Amino acid sequence: MMLYGGIEAGATKFVCMVGRGPDSIVAETTFPTAEPAETINRAIDFFRVSAGGALAALGVASFGPVDLSPNSPTYGYITTTPKPGWAWTNIVGSLSSALNVPVVFDTDVNGAAYGEYRWGAARGLSPTVYVTVGTGIGGGVISCRRPLHGLVHPEIGHMLIPHDRAADPFDGICPFHGDCLEGLASGPAIGRRWGQPAETLPPHHEAWSLEARYLGLAAVNLILCHSPLRVILGGGVMQQPGLIAMVREEVERLMAGYLQVPSVARELDRYIVPPALGGKAGVLGAIALAMDFSGQPPD
Repeated sequence: MMLYGGIEAGATKFVCMVGRGPDSIVAETTFPTAEPAETINRAIDFFRVSAGGALAALGVASFGPVDLSPNSPTYGYITTTPKPGWAWTNIVGSLSSALNVPVVFDTDVNGAAYGEYRWGAARGLSPTVYVTVGTGIGGGVISCRRPLHGLVHPEIGHMLIPHDRAADPFDGICPFHGDCLEGLASGPAIGRRWGQPAETLPPHHEAWSLEARYLGLAAVNLILCHSPLRVILGGGVMQQPGLIAMVREEVERLMAGYLQVPSVARELDRYIVPPALGGKAGVLGAIALAMDFSGQPPD
């Protein structure tokens, strides 16, 4: 039986897995993201040992920015990342030459989105939008049953949203845009605005109604632009009890009855949902990318 590999390449850790899906995991490991050669070689060693020569293809869902254009001379590279030592790392070339298998490459959040589409909270539903809210804000879109690429890839975290400075005078923390979505609603933005980490704020703190407002604005824009069949909100900030329910309330208020379809009008609790695959969405999504887009059909 042929096996598939997945890597969720994060700025702080690499998660590697061999298998064929959430119910067929052969091996997995997690290790810190060190300098590129050491980290990539550690991943290569894992796949050589764990797959036993049966690896058909490998998927990589990576932190970025990344080059996803197959016609680009730097396709498969992590490009202008601020991660020390990782700028212009040819991660796909290193892995494919060492393991001699096709490598499918995408962003970390597109990988998570595809994992949820393939096996999780949005199984079989295309279009789907996945947004992760944590140290940063990222988003992936599944459209026509595959991750959306274009000029680059979705940069949902840098969406510009209404900012009422009378209600929220905070300038935002994005070094490029100040008060984009990530600059206003990421975990570090919450911490900077209120002077303490987001996870230490009590449940009834005004921070959470403001957070729900910003995430509700983002969700409405994504719903109107992509017409998704499901919206998934994940990441560390979304672990705050009750926050996802507050976002649904904001979406209902902001829609103002405009979309008279059951998902939005009456079933928001089933339409805007948390991820089902939890912390494994990214690496399972990488395996799904390898299975579906490597040209190596599952046996």
